[in-house]
Amino acid sequence: MPGHSSRRRLPLRIVVPSRNDPLLRRLTESAGGPLGRRTAPGIVRPGFFTVERVLILLTTLAALLSVLAKTPCRVAGWALPDYFYMGCYSDWPVLFDSRGLADGVLPFITPGSSFEYPVLMGLLAGATALLVPGSGASPERTLAYFDVNATLAAVVWIITVIATARMSHRRPWDAAMIAVAPGIVLAGTVNWDLWPAMVLALAMLCFARGRLVAAGVLIGLGAALKVYPVLMLGAVLLLAMRTGRYRPLLVTGGSAAAAWLLVNVPFMVSGFESWSHFLGYTRDREAGYSSLWYAYNVTAERGGLPQLGPGPANTLSLLLFLAACLAIGVLVLSAPRRPRLAGIVFLVVSAFVLTNKVYSPQFVVWLVPLAALAHPRWRDFLLWQFFEVLHWWAIWMYLGRITSGGEPQHNIDTPYYVFAVLGHIAATAYLMFRVARSMHQPEHDVVRRLDVDDPQGGPFDIAPDRFVLDWRYRAQPIRSAAEGRQD
Repeated sequence: MPGHSSRRRLPLRIVVPSRNDPLLRRLTESAGGPLGRRTAPGIVRPGFFTVERVLILLTTLAALLSVLAKTPCRVAGWALPDYFYMGCYSDWPVLFDSRGLADGVLPFITPGSSFEYPVLMGLLAGATALLVPGSGASPERTLAYFDVNATLAAVVWIITVIATARMSHRRPWDAAMIAVAPGIVLAGTVNWDLWPAMVLALAMLCFARGRLVAAGVLIGLGAALKVYPVLMLGAVLLLAMRTGRYRPLLVTGGSAAAAWLLVNVPFMVSGFESWSHFLGYTRDREAGYSSLWYAYNVTAERGGLPQLGPGPANTLSLLLFLAACLAIGVLVLSAPRRPRLAGIVFLVVSAFVLTNKVYSPQFVVWLVPLAALAHPRWRDFLLWQFFEVLHWWAIWMYLGRITSGGEPQHNIDTPYYVFAVLGHIAATAYLMFRVARSMHQPEHDVVRRLDVDDPQGGPFDIAPDRFVLDWRYRAQPIRSAAEGRQD
């Protein structure tokens, strides 16, 4: 496409948030107003403070704030129920002691060891424990283990932000949402969830640049950390169906499968019981705190209604997720303009999070980078984050009561906890609605202003349609290439 290639050779005019975003435009009035019209961001040299350097600075400050939020536990130790009431709970110190990491156990390698996470997550947990001098789960070593993982998480956070900025074409400042997200500040040091978020961001960056094998390998590695990065292939499948271009799906999917098998097969052969512990643990566990199914169970218990055990919760969770994926597929194939990859991935991952039997407070880390790409509007983003922060405090006050019978003044009653859960579900669903609306009504998609099509689309960027459903969900005739270029 001549116009497409020439566009990339021209100087890149960066979208200015204080001009483009209504909320930020109003907030800058007290500081002199939006950036002047005679400036040319991206063309005029900014000096030392380039976009990426400012983003790194913002992320570093947010990472420091994340660690400072854990100060009560870093000073007094991670003790039940104080780490709930202080809001400084982290899985790292707990797993360091309870899973034998402090005694040199390497998950999936040490005979007889078990770990409730996929292979690469277990190896990461064990490898970081080896960086802590000494032996045993002393308070000093536990603190050191937390600090090692928090430092690595800060580096991973920065990489995620920069990868997002580099695949955003004219909108690198959208990555600032990830850099200062309250959800990541609070939950980024709970578990290793920033790692799969980073791997997925790098996979999307590679895909955006047409490096399909690298993107697939990263998706496979991400699935070996946490399952959800593989959901990106669902978005690729829908775009392949709409454009008729199946090679990106085959190459990316094949590379992902090869990478996942390369990581997992050795451990499946050497210790299948240890390797499969994660699958059995996930299948047999009760509905997790703050999931839709747990909210139902605690409400049903108070009302004397039947509760959902692991089996029914598994079945209903899967059916609801498949129904959500079907709805997303219909939306993507019937939209008047081919939806962007980031928006589809966000909808699929959000559906997975909301319908899953398990929901942990740190799952918000999965969604923040995708939200910044799919719907970069600060008002909606901060509204969503507000409800996530409310839920963050509600879950800890609730857990403090039901796990240890803490002091009444620190607890939260079950109805208020359920309302907080429903609030975070509703806020996420609202953000999904906004993304779906921008697909159904492309004029609301702020990313596609001027001549931009799909910055993360890679081989699907400016691709003509080959299969589209009309409003009655029947296949339309194949559109011409000229019509596709107009999109």
